This record gives sequence, structure tokens and C-alpha cells, in this order.
Amino acid sequence: MILWMLAVVLVIYAAMIFFVQHWTVFHYLFITILLVFWVLVALFFRIPRRIFTNNSQCLISPADGTVVAIEETIEKEYIKGECLQISIFMNGTDVHVNRYPVDGVVEYTKFKRGNYFVASYPKSSDLNEHHSTGLRLDDGQRILIRQVAGTMARRIVCYAHEGERVRQNQEMGFIKFGSRVDLFVPKHFVIDVNVQDTVRNAISPICTITPPPVPDGQPADATISQS
Repeated sequence: MILWMLAVVLVIYAAMIFFVQHWTVFHYLFITILLVFWVLVALFFRIPRRIFTNNSQCLISPADGTVVAIEETIEKEYIKGECLQISIFMNGTDVHVNRYPVDGVVEYTKFKRGNYFVASYPKSSDLNEHHSTGLRLDDGQRILIRQVAGTMARRIVCYAHEGERVRQNQEMGFIKFGSRVDLFVPKHFVIDVNVQDTVRNAISPICTITPPPVPDGQPADATISQS
């Protein structure tokens, strides 16, 4: 898309050179606005080269941005119970590609239409348009990644397919021109970030994976139920 937009700008510029004999301030201003627009689009859709953090014991950040919330909540779509929610807000200058935070199997994927409130609004995770992806980890535990649209973001792209085996830091999609990614994890996971921390996708550890507490009377090496 970036190259396509650049081609459009160059075609317009070439047409103006050919057809406009006397350039005015308006013509120079018009070309400047087109170039600025292309630079902004290139910033939104860039995918920079990075040295990924690969750690099977951690969830790596699925998005660039700032951690705006860490709180206990009840997730009703996939986990269907109490969990921790970590919310990452992406501003206009952040990389907008999203990645899987850990290895696993996609068990759930669903798009939901909604509003376009400011993504930092606490209720935007539920009220705004979003796409949810449920992932079962190799140890049987489950997490949910939710891509949330915002005021500017009007298009969510997600590559997830139910039954697909995915790898940590693999591309899972992006949100065009915005805006927020929520990560829902079991309550016993150890959170490695704080509110207002800046994180980078495929680089920053978000939390450490820990086994669930063993119920009274159950052997310590009991496996996690696959239900």
C-alpha cells in the first residue's frame, strides 16, 4: 500500500509538471500536502526490522504503545471467567502491526461491530468495534488477544483462523490508523509491566507464564484440563 500511495503522488506530480505551465503557491502547497500525507501513511504501515525476543515462559507484547490499564476483569467471550486485562494504547506514531505473544493454537476468532470511542476510554474494549482471538497455550492455558478500533481506526485486519498453529511473534494482523490491543490472561500470571510503561511488539515481555494453583487434594503434577 505504501508503494501504491507513492505511485499516486508521483503520477499527480508528473501530470502537474506536464499540464501546468506556471506554478503558483497553491501548486507547491498541494504537492507538499500530498508528500506529507504519504509520509504519514508510510509511518502508519511500516514494519521495521527487529531482533525478536523468543521466550516460551513469557508473553511478549503483541503491540507497540503505552500500557494504559492493568486490572482484574471477567472475560465473557472465550476465557469465560476472571482474568487479568493488560491494555496497550497505540498512538499515531507507533508501529501498528500486531503479533502473537506466545506459541499456541487458535481456538476462537470473532469480529464484532461497535462504536468508535477514544481507545483510551476504559469501556472501549467492550463497546468499540473489535476482533477477538482466543489462543490455547501448549500447557493448556488460555489467553485472549483483542484488537480494538478507536476514533481514527476504522479497519481491523486479523489473519487468525480457528485450528491454526501459531508461533510467538508471528504477525496476527494490524489496526489501520489505531489504536488499542487488550490482552486477557489468567490471574496467576506474573505481570512484568506497569501502567504508563512503553512496550514494543515482539520485544517487550508483558507477563510470565505460571502454572495454575493446584486445588486442595489434587496432585501437584496434575495436568491442566483440556475442556
